[in-house]
Amino acid sequence: MKNTPTQFRFFWIALTMLTAFSCSNAQNADTIPTPPVPTPPTTATFSKGADVSWLPQMEATGYKFYDTDNSEKDCLQILKDRGINTIRLRVWVNPSNDKASGHCSPAETVVMAVRAQKLGMRIMIDFHYSDTWADPGKQTKPAAWANHSFAELQNDVYKHTFDVLTALKLAGVTPEWVQIGNEIPDGMLWPEGKSSNFSQLAQLLNKGYDATKAVNAATKVIVHIDKGNDNARFRWFFDNVKANNVKYDVIGMSYYPYWLNSDYKVTIADLQNNLNDMVSRYGKEVMVVEVGGDYTLVQNTKDMLTAVINAVKAVPDNKGLGVVYWEPEGEKSWSGYQLSAWQSNGKPSPALDAFKN
Repeated sequence: MKNTPTQFRFFWIALTMLTAFSCSNAQNADTIPTPPVPTPPTTATFSKGADVSWLPQMEATGYKFYDTDNSEKDCLQILKDRGINTIRLRVWVNPSNDKASGHCSPAETVVMAVRAQKLGMRIMIDFHYSDTWADPGKQTKPAAWANHSFAELQNDVYKHTFDVLTALKLAGVTPEWVQIGNEIPDGMLWPEGKSSNFSQLAQLLNKGYDATKAVNAATKVIVHIDKGNDNARFRWFFDNVKANNVKYDVIGMSYYPYWLNSDYKVTIADLQNNLNDMVSRYGKEVMVVEVGGDYTLVQNTKDMLTAVINAVKAVPDNKGLGVVYWEPEGEKSWSGYQLSAWQSNGKPSPALDAFKN
């Protein structure tokens, strides 16, 4: 309908009143209690991350972290000083209290996310949909869900995802990224969600996507599998993702030359090719959400990290979002983990300096 001069006058009057109302509210805002405002996701900078889900347990057992000047410091501050700007946290449904294979409950995850955000860190949440480790070799349903029907499992995924993200939001944290499942080339919530029954896996993934977007539409959803250098593996999986109408935003990959039993120089070109191919084939952003190297091979691990960061940054159209080191703080004497990036004296490995650039 064509506007008349009278309609224009009403429009400007209404706009003037709205502006005055907004200014009045702004002047009185300090007298009105308001809930925490979640930090909106940002995509302004390349993500240089660390999964530090062991950190609260390490601190609870008395482990101390030191900087290179021998001063005791918050581990997160030490990481931040080395260029880390993103913290990834795994979340389990009803975990045990085991030192290395427990904790990471929803409540603990919220506390850790708030702590990281206060240091200016961006947040990624990694849903395992299990009570303990979920990876290519095991995707065990939470005990509370063990006897549920497939329809109930879909509701479980939605509710668990929604509840955790809502708890974070109420605490003032809106994750920039959310992983629906952890390393799921063979699916999740076995046997119902195995990739041999991809239509059911797709439904579970979509429930996680829908729950995430219901809490914050701007949060990016990651689907994550291992062996980031294996293009055939990724094409098979994400062709099925596409064929089954899975909703997601980012292709996440793990890259561990150590577990491939070869030096990174043998496979880094394959990683670059796969990153580029995922973007051109599916039109999605890509991210290396897990990487690590032998803590005893400091220079090699630093060089590998530099090469991986450069590979992701080289992805066309800025669709390479970042690189996340898995448990760099998990020093070997505490965790038994060979691929941490921490020294026996409680100080960070010089390998982490790769993130400074």
